[in-house]
Amino acid sequence: MSELSHNNNNFSIDTRIYYEDTDTGGVVYHSNYLNYMERARTEWLRALGFEQDQLITDLQTIFAVRSAQIEYLRPARFNDLLQVTASIKELKRSTLTFFQEIFKKNSDGKIELLVEGTIKIVSINSTTFKPKRIPDQLMESLHGH
Repeated sequence: MSELSHNNNNFSIDTRIYYEDTDTGGVVYHSNYLNYMERARTEWLRALGFEQDQLITDLQTIFAVRSAQIEYLRPARFNDLLQVTASIKELKRSTLTFFQEIFKKNSDGKIELLVEGTIKIVSINSTTFKPKRIPDQLMESLHGH
């Protein structure tokens, strides 16, 4: 299960590593870190009061990854407890750039940085798939955080 934490521009979820997330050596496969980051951004939107399916139907808006720069520092392994963070690094009319980190939460309470990345998200029209302004409702919410 995921645990949510939200403080101003910093948002995080906790998630556990399952066997399905790993290779035969019990190490998390590299692309799964992008999935964990995506989950944190989705939960961040939800915490702001926005569901992605409602953004599509009500505001004709989809958020898509435009670019991702990832630094893999240490591996996560089967059964590790991770904390995945998301914070807005840059906000423009049609793009959001997030700085995200993934930490391992050790049983002694210490945390260890495993992965960090910068993910650029673009707002696109759900019909035309062309860039569009981030909806005013979301922008207002973002400026309030």
